[in-house]
Amino acid sequence: MEKFVIEGRRKLGGTLIPGGNKNEALPALAATLLTAEPVTLRNVPRIRDVMVMCDVIKRLGATVEWIEDNTVRITAAELDGELDSELCRRVRASILFAGPLVARLGRVTLPPPGGDVIGRRRLDTHFQVLAALGAEVRFDSGYELRAKTLSGADVMMDEASVTATENALMAAALTPGKTILRNAAGEPHVCGLAKMLTKMGAEITGIGSNTLTIIGTSRLRGCEHTIDSDYLEIGSFIGLAAVTGAALTIERVVPDHLRMIRMTFEKLGIHFELEGDRLHVPADQKMEVRRDLHGHVPKIDDAPWPAFPTDLMSIVITVATQCSGTVLFFEKMFEGRMFFVDHLQNMGAQIILCDPHRVVVVGPTPLRAGRLESPDVRAGMALLIASLCAEGETTIYNIHQIDRGYERVDEKLRALGASIRRLPVD
Repeated sequence: MEKFVIEGRRKLGGTLIPGGNKNEALPALAATLLTAEPVTLRNVPRIRDVMVMCDVIKRLGATVEWIEDNTVRITAAELDGELDSELCRRVRASILFAGPLVARLGRVTLPPPGGDVIGRRRLDTHFQVLAALGAEVRFDSGYELRAKTLSGADVMMDEASVTATENALMAAALTPGKTILRNAAGEPHVCGLAKMLTKMGAEITGIGSNTLTIIGTSRLRGCEHTIDSDYLEIGSFIGLAAVTGAALTIERVVPDHLRMIRMTFEKLGIHFELEGDRLHVPADQKMEVRRDLHGHVPKIDDAPWPAFPTDLMSIVITVATQCSGTVLFFEKMFEGRMFFVDHLQNMGAQIILCDPHRVVVVGPTPLRAGRLESPDVRAGMALLIASLCAEGETTIYNIHQIDRGYERVDEKLRALGASIRRLPVD
């Protein structure tokens, strides 16, 4: 076990290259099991969740070769193993093996997946869409799927679940015939997976919309695919730059991924400039909450794409503690995500927890150092941001949660001038 020790109030600045999108890399890794031919994935973040997924794939009988720091080649010529229960419980994304394995092998037994404890995360939609394609689903201590054959179908998903859309895309890609997915998720990482599957031989139209049409095939080929930069990491570092007064340049961004993120930060008086694939956050911004018409308190809420992403909610709440004004945050998707704010309250933030889904933040308030524990990936990063603008030395425990989603975050921060040490826990 390790911890971070951070000395706050350092002047930061510089240039940053974000890692690959974790939420695209994980389904892309699962999709390599759809073919017996080699698949090469580039710009893959070397984070804990990715390494666990690779271990699961190796246990299934595939070969996994890291041919460069962030490039992996996977060849699943023979799949002769079962999903490892212990490994699957370490990562929520293990549910993404359902679609590829039931399509390729006609069977899969899934242990309950792991992941962040941020509220109920239902799996019903995954099994609804796979059953619509012809899989038989049984529930016990795990989930067992069987299918002699799959066939295309016109499926209305009961919610726009990202991972259920990805599972359905992968299964449909290896199912001859036409599948239509309605009420599908349209997040950038879903689009990235769809583009990868087209390189492998599927025909997919409607990418980026809520209706996807897939013309599947009985045999998919290998491909090379590059993972997009992680817009969630980019959003996190925009928030970090704002609260520390840093001038920060972020390279290799995808501007279309940042439209709602930009609008949301502007509500907090934070602006950034885009030039091609470079983003610049100016130093020492005013950071004043922009009231709604007639002086009403503004609201920041999340929803499926293209609305503001839930995974940045913890970040913007932390940023708001350093902004002048009052703002209401409404977390619609998970009833446990807001409970991290007690750490910010202990650091001196003025936050009212109204209910499991809503908090009111009144700022700005100076934050003081403390002993913190990361409850999940995004809240862990939010607390790291709070520590970097707090007075004094802060210790954050349970940092493996942060490592699950942010590649070498301490190295990147030190390169920007931060005082952060990774130390063993006694």
